[in-house]
Amino acid sequence: MLNRENWQVQNERYMTAAIRWLRLLLSAKGQLEDVTASDVAQAEREMEAAAGIEPPPAFITLGRQLGLSPLEGEVLLLCMAVELHEEMSDLCALIQGKQRKYPTFALAFSVFDRPTWDIVAPEGSLRYWRLIEITRSGKDPLTTSPLQADESIVNYCQGLYNIDDRLRGIISPLKLENPLTADGKLYLAPSQQGAADAIVRKLTQHLQQSQVVQLLGLDPGSKKLVCWQVCVSIGLQLYRLPVTRLSADGQELETLARLWERESKLKPVALYLEVQSTEEDLTKAQKQAMSRFLDSSSGIFFLEVREATLAIAGESFSFEIAKPKIGEQIAAWEGVLAGDRSTAVQIAGQFNLSLGQIGKIVKEVASSEEEESSIEEKLWQGCREVTRPQFHNLAQAIEVKASWDNLVLPPAETELLQQIANQVRQRGKVYEEWGFEQRLNRGLGISALFAGESGTGKTMAAEVIANDLGLSLYRIDLATVVSKYIGETEKNLRSLFDAAEDGGAILFFDEADALFGKRSEVQDSHDRYANIEINYLLQRLEAYRGLAILATNMKTALDKAFLRRLRFVVNFPYPGIRERKAMWEKAFPKETPTENIDCDRLAKLNLTGGNIHNIAINAAFIAAQGGTAVTMASVLGAARMEYRKLERQINEADFRA
Repeated sequence: MLNRENWQVQNERYMTAAIRWLRLLLSAKGQLEDVTASDVAQAEREMEAAAGIEPPPAFITLGRQLGLSPLEGEVLLLCMAVELHEEMSDLCALIQGKQRKYPTFALAFSVFDRPTWDIVAPEGSLRYWRLIEITRSGKDPLTTSPLQADESIVNYCQGLYNIDDRLRGIISPLKLENPLTADGKLYLAPSQQGAADAIVRKLTQHLQQSQVVQLLGLDPGSKKLVCWQVCVSIGLQLYRLPVTRLSADGQELETLARLWERESKLKPVALYLEVQSTEEDLTKAQKQAMSRFLDSSSGIFFLEVREATLAIAGESFSFEIAKPKIGEQIAAWEGVLAGDRSTAVQIAGQFNLSLGQIGKIVKEVASSEEEESSIEEKLWQGCREVTRPQFHNLAQAIEVKASWDNLVLPPAETELLQQIANQVRQRGKVYEEWGFEQRLNRGLGISALFAGESGTGKTMAAEVIANDLGLSLYRIDLATVVSKYIGETEKNLRSLFDAAEDGGAILFFDEADALFGKRSEVQDSHDRYANIEINYLLQRLEAYRGLAILATNMKTALDKAFLRRLRFVVNFPYPGIRERKAMWEKAFPKETPTENIDCDRLAKLNLTGGNIHNIAINAAFIAAQGGTAVTMASVLGAARMEYRKLERQINEADFRA
């Protein structure tokens, strides 16, 4: 078998011999010069001899792959010869008349042996595969209309395997972003390499047939990586087609499908259909266009879907493709961290990343000029940035500033909150290294209920935990997520968890009683769907890699069966005098000028931490406007405002400065 360079030389030799044979044939048929039948026969033998290479010349391969008859091949050669050699145009004109310096079916019928009308038909190979173009004018019949070889086909037969220009704006080579390498080779996690090997085995059983591989799962990056490895193993070049680029116009879609089918028959290529979002987000027209494209074309296709729901004609099979398992992610991070397993376990236990995402983070950290943070801190922050969720108005990011010093709770509740933070921190070690992942059949999620009146510190406690762990915190108001439309609530919840899953962000569900109130008997379809939504949320809570916190000020309204499925329940009591005094002592930043603030007296005011926070801010503004330090007078004045807001009875003795 020839190498590429030698094959190119021999391919050009064949094309030269073929066009020389054609020139002599035209000259002999048209009696244009002293050419004998033996000259034509000798040229034909030389052409056949030049074809005896391995792999065969591109023109021979094209004829076999597209099913061209000998006559169709000769017509195509005639059209190509005119594009490649100007003298061939002159020969056409000499035979047909000076005005016709181009090939026609009439010329082909007069020159080539065994002419048949089927080569003219739209279903014939020449027109079906768009190998030639017919330029019709109003007066010329079909047989005398100019024929022109397709430019991409001319290039192919010359040994140039570039993709057709008409596909270039829609289909492009698939490129891996930030791939990890090992020993100079593309690195795949063992589970992903196993999936790639299984796909290769399946495809190679019927490599000449059209096959659609549905890639199930949530991570496009891992799917692309596995497909890339599959194509490397089989020797295919992988291209990508965003499904959103498919035209709804039937004629345009048919042309695209036909041109790609031609590419796949002539070249070692495969096509990755890129959804770029969940298939639920595709319009009905886009789904129909995707199905029609697959039904109208052939080749090897990789289809990016969440679930195998698309009905596909012909050979189709499905494979689940996921991100590397946590142990595999730990191994990848260990390689990055030069064997620092402790940090690798902590990062992999918190962030669920593809190899491409790990590669991106490593690349960005390596190019970072920031010197204050350690490599470990940079990697952690990089993980947070890469996995920052897109909630599409379903959640609100909370800027976390509070620390354990800001929190005022009884010791038992504080210890419980610290246990929650520690479980999140040690998740990777306990689940992966200590084997508990194999023991838990209800999922690995860490969930907690924060119960207490408004202002008792539930949101602040969530902030403290997020700040301690270095994680993002998002507030979700379940009252806005719950929809009156059947099925919409579950869709909203799925979008939330899918968006947050990889980064292990802390999800703070407010107004939990909006969904988890005590269930009544099922009386209609809405009740049934409400129960389905509750069960769905519970399943996602139990499987969620991060920490999910549900908050309520109506704990008694919650279903006890729901409470049993949570790992932690933290009660936030109404603060007593001792807690209120501690809150007042921490109410003002050290930069705030204060004078004679009597925290013992203020602690006697029956307020929550949230109320105290509001009063402190309002007192600061009162003092700033008056040009003084914060005094008892400004604090009590602000407290009076808070009482009025709460519509509480005011005892003047309590508010007298």
